[in-house]
Amino acid sequence: MDKLTIYRQHIKALLSQYAGWGKSKKPYESQLLFDETHDHYLWLDVGWDGSKRIYHPVMHFDIKDEKIWLQENMTDLNPAADLVDMGVPKADIVLGLQPPYKRPYTDYGVA
Repeated sequence: MDKLTIYRQHIKALLSQYAGWGKSKKPYESQLLFDETHDHYLWLDVGWDGSKRIYHPVMHFDIKDEKIWLQENMTDLNPAADLVDMGVPKADIVLGLQPPYKRPYTDYGVA
């Protein structure tokens, strides 16, 4: 299996696992949006909590140039570490949520 296919599977498995936790406790829906054509992967909470509208991007990944970009993480989870545990080299994970000037100081890829 090629690297791109493996990375897609890892991201989808991770997001599916994360979004499934606490599912019955929420009055709104967690949606997983997987665009394998353009390699965008999103966990989004949407719906209503009483009279309050919920539209919240929770976690977002892209795959660019055979690297996984973590674009957003609004959780206490550590998806970069979980990807490493799944076998993804740190050099192939870019913390896109960090400014470019900070990325060389992380243990992860710089793009």
